[in-house]
Amino acid sequence: MKRHLAGIKGDVAICIGAPYDVRLQMVENLKEILKSKEQTKKDEEASNYLPLEDSPEFEDVQEITPRGRELGSGNRSGPSSFPPRSNLGKRKVGDINDYFTPRTTLGAQPSIKSVLAGKEKKWRVDMSVARWMSCIPINAVNSSYYQPMFNAVASYGPGYRGPNYHALRVPLLKDAKREVQLIVDSYRSYWADTGCAIMVDGWTDTRYRTLINFLVYCPKGNIFICSVDASDMVKDAINLSNLFDEIVSWVGPANIVHLVTDNAANYVAVGKIVCGKYRNISWSPCAIHCLNLIFKEIGKMDHIAKLAKRASKITVFIYNHVALQAWLRTRKNWTEIMRSGPTRFATTFIALGSLKEHKHDLQALVTSKFYVESRYAKDKKAKAVVKIILDNQFWNDCHVIVHIMSPLIRLLCIIDSNEKPAMGYVYDGMYRVIDGIKKKFKDKKRLWEPYVNIIKDHWDNQFYRNIHAAAYWLNPAFQYDSSTLNKRLETQSVMTDVIESKISAGRLKLVEKLRLF
Repeated sequence: MKRHLAGIKGDVAICIGAPYDVRLQMVENLKEILKSKEQTKKDEEASNYLPLEDSPEFEDVQEITPRGRELGSGNRSGPSSFPPRSNLGKRKVGDINDYFTPRTTLGAQPSIKSVLAGKEKKWRVDMSVARWMSCIPINAVNSSYYQPMFNAVASYGPGYRGPNYHALRVPLLKDAKREVQLIVDSYRSYWADTGCAIMVDGWTDTRYRTLINFLVYCPKGNIFICSVDASDMVKDAINLSNLFDEIVSWVGPANIVHLVTDNAANYVAVGKIVCGKYRNISWSPCAIHCLNLIFKEIGKMDHIAKLAKRASKITVFIYNHVALQAWLRTRKNWTEIMRSGPTRFATTFIALGSLKEHKHDLQALVTSKFYVESRYAKDKKAKAVVKIILDNQFWNDCHVIVHIMSPLIRLLCIIDSNEKPAMGYVYDGMYRVIDGIKKKFKDKKRLWEPYVNIIKDHWDNQFYRNIHAAAYWLNPAFQYDSSTLNKRLETQSVMTDVIESKISAGRLKLVEKLRLF
């Protein structure tokens, strides 16, 4: 069969329909069989056909049985497969590869076979993967399971057949689910040791279903619990609190430290109900959602709304004309202009900053010979846009607003980052934002007051919770900075209140230790 597929003339007819990769694989396989035959013949001649393991001095030697080659499971199709020897009284040992890191590990020594394979063979393998990847999103290669999959296939050796549709859909899916359940169970032990936070995310999908996702965070990582379809449920405080109570009971009330939701009125009421029932749980609204609402309200201020509207006219005009885009892309170090999102209100100010960086390129465009002689220069709407681009007051206003909002955008980046927990930076960040805006206006109250009032209103009435002050006080970045900690002495008393609400026994001893700390 191998000679038939390899296209070797002689004992059997050549297979005309065999693909190139199958033909090549069969040729390589036959070469290996021939080498194995010659090696076996040499070994038999050297030992005079006497099996070494039958000698008295080799009685205690253990035979290593590779994976997939245990008794009765090997491939017997080729001459290289030896008849099974008696394994009675011998202990099976795992594959030798189990004791070494995979060859694909960074810095690992490659195998001799892979070195001798050559670039062309590597390219053919890569192309086989690329053809299959054309059916799925390319970013799947970023999965942590991508390279281990190839390591497992390579360790299995030639002859591996991938699982079919049914195997992936039924038995393997059940095994994967069981694996995930074991991971979740391993995380649950951490919840009891370190405490955890429940995060709630409500959203509407493309079919207009109202879904509520529940996740649990602990220092080891996030775990998705469930997604509840709440389309047919009245989402008032009572119904939602009953739903939340089920999740709290499943996670374990004693394990939960923090509950995070958005700051809609019904979720605020649910937070109060849950915290009233379980005193050890603190509720706070989502920090990113609160910052987004601050950006939204500041963006509604008359002078900023007019400025954003004028900036939008420039962006729309440029991106509605391909010729103008092509001219701008020839400019040195050109980057695309960012555009604001309809529901991401911070992007309004990020877009203004992006547009400000392109001031000189845009002014060069509208004063260039290419533009002046083009048909765009005669258009009425185009003339209005050119007037905005050449208006120095417009660019000055953009500079001021971007400069004012930069501390708030920086805080948003810190909170939205996945690099480290951000709870300990919220309290300090909000005060730094307020101080930063005052400094931008050189402490002229008439100028900074409208912005600071909006931020303070959201911070005092919606955003701030005692857990923010406690996290700030425990953050080593501020604990050893006397210049800031001494200004906010109220955080120590708040810290004591938080500790007392979390612990039922030994409070006095803990407070004494806290003072010593």
